[in-house]
Amino acid sequence: MKIITRMLEDEVYEATNTAGHTITIDMRSADNKQAQSPVELLLSSLAGCGAVDIVLILKKRKKTITDFVIETTGVRRDETPRRFTDIHCTYIITSPDVTEEELNKVAALSLEKYCSVAASLSSKITFSVEIKNN
Repeated sequence: MKIITRMLEDEVYEATNTAGHTITIDMRSADNKQAQSPVELLLSSLAGCGAVDIVLILKKRKKTITDFVIETTGVRRDETPRRFTDIHCTYIITSPDVTEEELNKVAALSLEKYCSVAASLSSKITFSVEIKNN
């Protein structure tokens, strides 16, 4: 998997995957912001990854889902790096046949076993650098 991220402005970037799909990453102040920041995208990615797993598992169990909302909140350290110290996902499902106990089990299974984003939050990150002169 590869993503190319390019600066558009000092605090605005565009990330493109190999299929050509793009997202804008915006770190400007709230009054100028037009897209999500990197840490907001991290929470969005976690919510989306978990949601896909949960829906797939429930549909395999022949459950009906009429609406599904994920509220994801994160608490960050005040010191740099301002990493998340706590992340909480609230899964709100509208369904005539899913029980709270079942949703709890499926959500735990997703976050603890299947969700690549959740697993990646504790991964080792390495880097290299390259300078190009015009």
